[in-house]
Amino acid sequence: MVSTEITLTAQFYDLDPMGVVWHGNYARFLEQVRCQLLDNIGYNYAEMQASGYIWPIVDMQMKFIRPIRFHQKFVISATILESANRLKIEYIIRDHASGEVLTKATTTQVAVEVSTNELCLESPTALTDKLKDLS
Repeated sequence: MVSTEITLTAQFYDLDPMGVVWHGNYARFLEQVRCQLLDNIGYNYAEMQASGYIWPIVDMQMKFIRPIRFHQKFVISATILESANRLKIEYIIRDHASGEVLTKATTTQVAVEVSTNELCLESPTALTDKLKDLS
């Protein structure tokens, strides 16, 4: 499995009026670790588009277990679960100090050919070849 992780710190601008990270900011956190993961495999968004495909997110699931609070450090891991017909990534957000799981999430992306705007039923070799190289 291909995975990576990053460490972030909750900033004041991430909070809602109740003093915890606003739920809408979690998508941004997932994007940050997803971009790192894609960079690591050599197939980031610019490389996707250059290969003739875009990869929109078609599904995002999130389970909030514990809130993230101001100035709390947390670690987000991202792991590719599926890549044959879609790009499914699992995320786990943990407290940096204790390792306690705070949030679990998944995103699903599908390949769309730029020239035809058609959905691909299989992941293009532009992705699968990159993943084979890492095996």
